[in-house]
Amino acid sequence: MNAAEPAMPPAAPVDIPYGFARAHGVVIAPGEDGVWLATLREGSDPAVLIEVRRHLAAPLRIATAPPADFDRLLSDHYAVDASAAAMAGSLEGGDIDLIAGGLPSAEDLLDSADDAPAIRLINAIIAEAVRQGVSDIHVEPYESGLVVRMRTDGVLREHLRMPPHVAPVVVSRIKVMARLDIAERRVPQDGRIALTLAGKAVDVRVSTLPSRAGERVVMRILDKDTAGIDFDVLGLTGEADRILREALAEPNGIILVTGPTGSGKTTTLYAALKQLNDGQRNILTVEDPVEYAVDGVGQTQVNPKVGLDFAAGLRAILRQDPDVVMVGEIRDRETADIAVQASLTGHLVLSTVHTNDAVGAITRLKDLKVEPFLLASTLRAVLAQRLVRKLCDHCREPVQADNGIAAVLGLDIGTVIWRPKGCEACGHSGFKGRIGVFEAIRVDETIRRFIYAGGDETMIAKHAFLKAPTLASAARAMVAKGLTTPEEAIRIARREDVDA
Repeated sequence: MNAAEPAMPPAAPVDIPYGFARAHGVVIAPGEDGVWLATLREGSDPAVLIEVRRHLAAPLRIATAPPADFDRLLSDHYAVDASAAAMAGSLEGGDIDLIAGGLPSAEDLLDSADDAPAIRLINAIIAEAVRQGVSDIHVEPYESGLVVRMRTDGVLREHLRMPPHVAPVVVSRIKVMARLDIAERRVPQDGRIALTLAGKAVDVRVSTLPSRAGERVVMRILDKDTAGIDFDVLGLTGEADRILREALAEPNGIILVTGPTGSGKTTTLYAALKQLNDGQRNILTVEDPVEYAVDGVGQTQVNPKVGLDFAAGLRAILRQDPDVVMVGEIRDRETADIAVQASLTGHLVLSTVHTNDAVGAITRLKDLKVEPFLLASTLRAVLAQRLVRKLCDHCREPVQADNGIAAVLGLDIGTVIWRPKGCEACGHSGFKGRIGVFEAIRVDETIRRFIYAGGDETMIAKHAFLKAPTLASAARAMVAKGLTTPEEAIRIARREDVDA
């Protein structure tokens, strides 16, 4: 061998394409002294090794693997690594429609060169989603075709429609990237994809669900910058900001954040953790799943398969000498009881519950059989939140409020409000980003007495919101400031608030 030549070829450029490896049941990996290891799936035709040997122009060492082990090896080998990057090129996207048009026809799906267009398509979709600030990508197979929809600012819009025969190869490729079992199509699966786009780390959470026409895939794009967000960016102002900051300054107790799925509760909790993460506290979390990695915070993901649920995780981290504990969600009596006991023993506990407003969280904990006297002595604050779409600063236009809008918002007829118009900056939607709307309850001595005496929600709310704004009034204030539209404010308000 010439001294100038390398001992063996680099792995990525000479790797065999994923479609060929899957179809013929062979995976190759570089070995020592220029000898490659070829792993053959049991039952595959050994004649394929002749073609692999010719392709590599190097000697082979042969191994066999059972089908299940081979599928895992295939997924691991062709996940997003150097070989996948070599086939797909850089994650810079491109014209999605043009790339989609290059996908192979049904009879060519397993051809050796056919997987590259699918990889380029998926990369382009993810790259486009990151550029547009998309939160979720939905890949939905139907008998009529494969539909790709993206959720921007809480609204789903269709971005791409392809023939039905491309669904299997696109879904299969996503599962490989997420290190899921490509042979299992009967049960839901969850995984993650770690990518880099223009030097920015992007984490994609992948969920698959069997459906009548094939597997549906939802990819949630997690922006790691969100883990270091500040209160000011959340939109916390006035009384809600003061109440939460005061509660976080307490040495112990329970702080709850409430709201429906997708209302930004986790982001608010991470902002609170950032506020507390000064290097002098031991901060531990138990989450489902861990969405963002935070330096200085010990994070644990629940795993029901091995018995690690929220209650078990919370019990375990309390033995780790924590100062601050975050529980992803209080959803059962056992978790609620442990959280209360943790606060009684000197810990600050942050968590979420699924209720429609702040006062409802108190009732929810009572429903979970937390004793009123314990709840009264441990609860420090409850924050309820929603997300509303923010008007585009470049194209919003002023209009005068008519009778109906003025009555609902409590404004004078003719008051100037703002409407969406649409421009290039906002993708002609009229909205750019979302902002939080909050209501907060500080548990003072009066509310403690109400809780202890079994007071109902109306009594507690009447006292709690004497000075602090409710969700509805906070949303109306945003309309008056020109941050959002009346329709967005009405969407998050309770019916009785609108009618009031």
